[in-house]
Amino acid sequence: MTQLSLTERRKAATQLDIARAAAALFAEHGPDSTTAEAIAGRAGVALRTFYRYFRSKQDAVGPLLSGGAERWRALLEAAEPGALPATLERAVAEALSVPDEHAAEQLGWTRGLLRAAESDPALRAVWYRVNQESEEKLLPVLTRLAGAGADPLEVRLAAAAATDAIRIALEAWAATDAPTTGAGSPAELAVRCLRELTGGISLLAR
Repeated sequence: MTQLSLTERRKAATQLDIARAAAALFAEHGPDSTTAEAIAGRAGVALRTFYRYFRSKQDAVGPLLSGGAERWRALLEAAEPGALPATLERAVAEALSVPDEHAAEQLGWTRGLLRAAESDPALRAVWYRVNQESEEKLLPVLTRLAGAGADPLEVRLAAAAATDAIRIALEAWAATDAPTTGAGSPAELAVRCLRELTGGISLLAR
């Protein structure tokens, strides 16, 4: 993986602070009653800093919603080419597992935001955009893992199916009070969705 510069790390940290402030205010007051000014104040940044990074209050939660995808992609980037179905499943399960309080908090933010998105079209649009961007970034990773002889169309289908597997699993989990681990958890649902959605892709045949 490409190492981020100090400036890039600071920028990412500021964006995440703003995203957490936005998510907290959405949970407390709802997106409609939350302003960009309130988010900036909660995050301890100037309003101009908020707009330097984000176009709207809903856009501000993008870093929280994309965190899981970034972790999953990093796991795949570190994998060696080989048995792609098993590699995908391991990465999905690990990315959505809850090894520590930070991971549990991340899933908690995601659940709250997905519930809020049910009644907020702009927030739903951010969620869909995050998933589209994740799919596009995943494509070159899967292309490398699949090898030189792989059918590009099959690789693209695999990237789309894998991205949708996680999206659908998180949406289904967020709509329930299921735990973060075990039966009904994001990791369990995502592996199940992955197997269902990739069953007809020969590249991922077992």
